[in-house]
Amino acid sequence: MDLTEKLTTLIERANTLTEALNVPQSPEEFVKLSKELGTLEPIVAVAKDYQNTLKNKEEAGAMLNDDTLDKDMKELANEEFYAAKEKLEKLEQQLKILLLPKDEADEKNAMLEVRAGTGGEEASLFAAELFRMYERYAALRGWTFETISYTDTGLGGCKEAVARISGNSVFARLKFESGVHRVQRVPETESGGRLHTSAATVAILPEASEFDIVINPDDLEISTCRSSGAGGQHVNTTDSAIRIVHKPTGVVVECQEERSQFKNRDKAMLRLRTILYNKKRQEEQDALSASRKTQVGSGDRSERIRTYNFPQGRVTDHRINKTVYQIESVMQGELDEFIEALIEDDQLKRLAEID
Repeated sequence: MDLTEKLTTLIERANTLTEALNVPQSPEEFVKLSKELGTLEPIVAVAKDYQNTLKNKEEAGAMLNDDTLDKDMKELANEEFYAAKEKLEKLEQQLKILLLPKDEADEKNAMLEVRAGTGGEEASLFAAELFRMYERYAALRGWTFETISYTDTGLGGCKEAVARISGNSVFARLKFESGVHRVQRVPETESGGRLHTSAATVAILPEASEFDIVINPDDLEISTCRSSGAGGQHVNTTDSAIRIVHKPTGVVVECQEERSQFKNRDKAMLRLRTILYNKKRQEEQDALSASRKTQVGSGDRSERIRTYNFPQGRVTDHRINKTVYQIESVMQGELDEFIEALIEDDQLKRLAEID
């Protein structure tokens, strides 16, 4: 099926879905059809523009071959022909990107994990700053940011922090943030003014639902305890902190952010499902590792992806060789310049695989 036929099929499908949604449907079917139509609508809009532009090009071409037309009309037809030709090339590239296979996890919410790496207390301070950076980015996008766990150092730093970010296409926009983030600056405690390099790791995991992964209750060891003290949004005064061990895999999750034991249990279970779902996803991706090599990064948290140099005021993403000299804005959550560039680079590389 060539591109023109494929676009006609997609437009017909969108029309069918629109008609179906105008008659009574069960709530489940309505949601299903609405979701499919929502996915098709951006493609259909470009497809219709492509079809109209193709028609304009063909009409202009016919005019160029019409010997009965005068010189002025031929010049006008020539301009329209090449304008349509140029526009078609851009629309075709846009359509190829829109028609790329989608990652089933792109529309999911995400679990953010930030951990201090090498660099002692300076690494912990940087980890805390990264966590706040993503919280600010979520606010700018209109997403919801919920802290699952936060272990601070008592000195303003963070050893480890986990948050749930929910909203529209969260994982699709954040998935390239996984990896090692490096910071270069002079610590406040450095009397000699020497530049120190520290690091923190970031992992972005698509959130799993109960339908994505089934957990046998018999495989769980659940215990309650008091909060460990400093490290949460508050200190619990009851045994409301939850610790869950998944015995088959040895995965351990904890949550102590809520005063309610039930809420902490729900958050801990959500994190456990997400971890197990991503282990499964990783196994599937490893099986396709050859095709993954050309994509932007591997999602591996051991890969150094970005450097934040405070003395020079610059942030550099090493995967796409992109540098901006607006470090304060970036730390305030203005990440779209990097995220858009990473998404575009990934799309172009996947297109190259197909071509």
